Amino acid sequence: MARPKKSQPAGLPTREQIMDFITTSDQPAGKREIARAFGLHGAEKIALKALLKDMTDEGMIDSAPGRAFHKMGGVPKVTVLRIVDIDGKDPIAVPERWEAEGKPPPRLRVIERGRRNALGLGDRILARTEEKGNGWLAHPMKKLARSAELLMGVVDKDPEDKLWLRSIDKKERRDIRISDGGDAQPGDLVLAEPSGRPPRISARVTDILGDPFAPKSFSLIAIHKFGIPFEFPDEAEDEAEKVAALPLHPDRREDLRHLPIVAIDPVDARDFDDAVWAAPDEDNPGGFNAIVAIADVSYYVRPSSLLDKQARKRGNSVYFPDRVVPMLPHSLSSDMCSLKAGQDRAALACHLSIDKTGKVKDWRFTRALIRVAANIPYEQAQAAIDAATHGQGHHLEAGGLDLVEAALKPLWACWSLLAKARGKREPLELDLPERRVVLDEEGRILSVAVRERLDAHRLIEDYMIAANVAAAKALEAKKSPIMYRIHEPPSREKLAALKEYLGTFDIEFTLGQVIKPATFNRLLERVGDVAHRPQIMEQILRTQTQAYYGPRNVGHFGLALGSYGHFTSPIRRYADLLVHRALVGSYSLEMPKPKDPSIPPTTTLSREDSEDLGRIGELISQYERRAMEAERETVDRYVAAYLAEKTGEIVDARITGVQNFGFFATVEGLGGDGLVPVSTLGAERFFFDQAGHALEGEESGDRYELGQRLKLRLVEANPISGALRFELLDGVNHLPLERGPRKPGRPRPIKRRGRPANIRHQSNPRGKRK
Repeated sequence: MARPKKSQPAGLPTREQIMDFITTSDQPAGKREIARAFGLHGAEKIALKALLKDMTDEGMIDSAPGRAFHKMGGVPKVTVLRIVDIDGKDPIAVPERWEAEGKPPPRLRVIERGRRNALGLGDRILARTEEKGNGWLAHPMKKLARSAELLMGVVDKDPEDKLWLRSIDKKERRDIRISDGGDAQPGDLVLAEPSGRPPRISARVTDILGDPFAPKSFSLIAIHKFGIPFEFPDEAEDEAEKVAALPLHPDRREDLRHLPIVAIDPVDARDFDDAVWAAPDEDNPGGFNAIVAIADVSYYVRPSSLLDKQARKRGNSVYFPDRVVPMLPHSLSSDMCSLKAGQDRAALACHLSIDKTGKVKDWRFTRALIRVAANIPYEQAQAAIDAATHGQGHHLEAGGLDLVEAALKPLWACWSLLAKARGKREPLELDLPERRVVLDEEGRILSVAVRERLDAHRLIEDYMIAANVAAAKALEAKKSPIMYRIHEPPSREKLAALKEYLGTFDIEFTLGQVIKPATFNRLLERVGDVAHRPQIMEQILRTQTQAYYGPRNVGHFGLALGSYGHFTSPIRRYADLLVHRALVGSYSLEMPKPKDPSIPPTTTLSREDSEDLGRIGELISQYERRAMEAERETVDRYVAAYLAEKTGEIVDARITGVQNFGFFATVEGLGGDGLVPVSTLGAERFFFDQAGHALEGEESGDRYELGQRLKLRLVEANPISGALRFELLDGVNHLPLERGPRKPGRPRPIKRRGRPANIRHQSNPRGKRK
């Protein structure tokens, strides 16, 4: 039964007046602000406090953190929000704290002013809110740390039948007590909501994700951990089916179906963005005509469509060993937009005229109709051209056409010119290995190996670079907005760190010189083919800035190019789709309007997107970094699972990082970093030489430094986190190990004479958790 309302003292505002003030105030309205607004003093303030409590108990108002009031079921004037979606250009947020029973939290459209720090999915903000019309708006005041995100881990049970959450993050080394496990069982992979403050954090299970050891589950861990959208709404799938049936309009496209265009891709490729063709140019002695044909995704995915919103929400496809999370539904990414052999496909063709020096003299873009002659894996193309070069038999045919003579030989001949031009340009040459995980049909690991780098890879890479440069310059010629791929030169701070690091190898590096990509290439030439070359290459890579997307051109340092855009992969990168739309608009390549009124009529870059490229670039750059981290972590988990059966074995390893608590090492040829705790290095003090990236024993002089190769015993391989742990072999702690090229008589680095990095604890020799 409702409690009868108390009589109000004279001068005290009514419930309706208070409610009107709270809902119309442009500032948070607490008891003090309400009292000041109505001129209340003394006993009236006490009566106001009681009235506000009654209104709260009656469900009229609620209080937010900071004791400001708002209408029950509404949103506080200032509150913490979490970004849960991107609608067009605007982030959509929900209140992080929502306790209105029976009513879903409202979705607020976030209005960003200045847009210097674009918001992405999962971001938390402190925002000022307002109800406008039938919806809510949020104005960000401050971006907050992602401290309250859900935890992911595996449920474990201790001997006392208490449940604990084991983190899937290799950096997290402690278990968290589960206060509410719901229906979760030991061994389940779960999402959990943290509560409390360190060191007394507990977790409540919110979602059960399944068995983390089941085939093809490692990628699901990354998908959930990084919040990667992996399912499309039914409406988007329906739209994809509808646009896939659009006519190709052969009368409005350049017909290139008679050319032996081929697509050369990885053997495990899931989609085919690009195909290439080349032939000698009779009007350009010693030169070639070449075509880089790219899937015409802009014809199917149109501005402001649901497909476009979903593609922007993802930013790029994410590739895992067991699956691909596509930017577009499979009916487009794996079918109608994929350049499959023998199928008529819509393409945006980049025609290149290349002179005998390898310089691209001219280019033009057309909307075309192509029919790929063959989808050829890199290894097969390389084997065929090698056999032909050495006069051996080769068998690579399609439709009765000898592809080696008709397609591969002209492509390689033209590429020899592009390679010469690349050599003159001297881009950064870092030949770092890429791991490839091979699975069987049931998702079990067959092998983990380093991908072989072939001339066929370099050939396709150089054709793609030429087309990307042409796209950027073609848009610059039309003064069109451009989504550039930007790679800035290294910062002075990173160069100074590199100089200090190289000094430990007696390699000089001058900071005052003009830094170009060739500067690093010359450095590697001086290093030569020695044992520590890989770690120097890795250090040079760490010196580089991270590439990103944006409308302001500052060039691409690594490729030594003044103008560079991404044009060649619109199936899997949203930036390329924007470049396609800009080319369509700039060069009048629009197609007839579809008969279906539900499909947007235009395929060109919208004015709204043209003006908003800066913010879009920030968002898709964030999504690219998210994808890279997710892919890398997933491969680490597969490597750990592969090595789990080899626990206790001796492996060849190389030190990849040194800290005061130990050093990290990676298994040669496989990758996957593992820790050697300093507590296992010996019963002596070890000092951390930060400049030399090394740990050194005070008494023995044993030194463990970056790049050093040594044999280690694999102690633990955790597939859930991807973490490895190693230990030194018995009896080798004081044996001389392979070191960098230190000059005879050179004094050792000064030891840090503060607190020792370690005193070995014999009671806990392997750093096990207690």
